[in-house]
Amino acid sequence: MTSAEVPPGAYRGLAALGLAMLLGMATWFSASAVVPQLSVQYDLSSGASAWLTIGVQVGFVIGAVLLALTSAADRFGPRQLMAAGAALAGAANLGLLVVETGAGAIGVRLLTGACLAGVYPPAMKAIATWFRASRATALAVLIGALTLGSASPHLAAAAGGLDWRFVVVASSVLSALGAATAFLVASDGPFPFPRTTFRLGDALRAFSDRRVLLTSLGYFGHMWELYAMWAWFGVFFGSVLAAGGTPETGRLGSLVTFVVIGIGAIGCWFGGRLAERIGSARTAIISMLISGSCALLIGWLAGGPVWLVVVVALVWGFWVIPDSAQFSALITQVADQRYVGSMLTLQMACGYIVTVPIVWLTPLLQESSGWGWTFTVLALGPAVGALAIRALVRVGTGDDSEPAVKGLTG
Repeated sequence: MTSAEVPPGAYRGLAALGLAMLLGMATWFSASAVVPQLSVQYDLSSGASAWLTIGVQVGFVIGAVLLALTSAADRFGPRQLMAAGAALAGAANLGLLVVETGAGAIGVRLLTGACLAGVYPPAMKAIATWFRASRATALAVLIGALTLGSASPHLAAAAGGLDWRFVVVASSVLSALGAATAFLVASDGPFPFPRTTFRLGDALRAFSDRRVLLTSLGYFGHMWELYAMWAWFGVFFGSVLAAGGTPETGRLGSLVTFVVIGIGAIGCWFGGRLAERIGSARTAIISMLISGSCALLIGWLAGGPVWLVVVVALVWGFWVIPDSAQFSALITQVADQRYVGSMLTLQMACGYIVTVPIVWLTPLLQESSGWGWTFTVLALGPAVGALAIRALVRVGTGDDSEPAVKGLTG
C-alpha cells in the first residue's frame, strides 16, 4: 500500500476506528471469561451457562435486524452509531452487578448484544469510507482490533485474580472509552456510501444475488467455528491444565486464553496482506482449511502434553479469524452499493444466528462425547465455508483478476 493509493488522514482514521472497535467490543465476552464463577453465582447448569454467551449472540441478531429494518445502518453516520452502541453496551453490561438470578443475567447479556450491533457492522462500513484501495487490509486491521477487544476480558480475569466483578467493571469502562473514541477522535472518510431508505423487497433482492449468497454461506461456516472456539476454549484449556495437575489453573488458563484469542489480531493483519496478493476469496479458503484442521486435531490432544495443546491452539487462534475481514471486504464489493450497510448488518445477523446452536451444543457434546468429537463438529463449519468460497471463485467471471474475487484493490 502506497501513500498515493489512500487519501490523507486514512491511516489516522484507521487507527482511531480500530481503537474504538477494540474498546467498544470489550463487553462481548465479559461473562464468558468468568463463566465458572457466574455459574456458581447464579447456580447455572452447563447448558444454562452457555446462554451467558448465546444471549449476546441472540441480542446482537435482534439489534442488527432492528438497525436494518429501521434503515439506521444506511441512514445515519456509522461513527455515531458506533458511539451510541458502545456506550449503551457498557451501561447494559453493568447490569450483571445488580441482577440476582440466572434469568436476569441472561437478560442483561441479551441487551448487551443488542447494543453491540451498533458497534460492529457500522465500523466495517466506516472504515470502507476511507479505503477503496487495499480495503481488505484495512478491514483486517479493524477485525484484529475486534479480536483483541474480545480477548481483553480474559486478560482482565487473569490480572484481577478471576474476580468476576472486576472483569465486568473493567470491560464496561473500556466500552465507554470506545464510545468516546468513535465520537470524538475518529472521523468519516472521503468515500461515503449513498444513504438510502431501507426497502425490504430491494434489500432481499440484493441479498439474493448469487455472489452475496456464496459469500454469506462462507461467512456462516466461519461463524459456526469461531464463536464456539472463542467462547469455550478457556473452559477446554482449564480442563487440560486440571488433568495435567498444573497449579493455579484459573489465572494461567485465562492468560493463555487471552493469548490464543489475541494472536488472531496478528492473523488478521497477515490475512489482509495475503489478500492483497492472492485475493480475499483465496485467503478465506486458506484460513478456513487451516483453522478447521486445528479444530479436528486439538480436542484429541486434551490428555497429552500441555505445551503441544498450546502450540496447536496458537495456530488455531491465528487462523480462525483472518477470513472474517475478507467476507466483509467481499460484501462491500459485490453487494448493491446502496445497501452495503444493510447487507453487512443482515449477513452478520444471520451469521450470529448460526452461532447459537453450536455455542449451546458445545458443553453438552463435551459432557457426552469429550473434547475430541466436540471440536470435530466445529470443523464442519469451515469445511462448508471453504466449499462455498471455492464456488465463488468459480462463478466470478472466470477471470482471476476480477477485483471482487481476487484483489479487492479498488
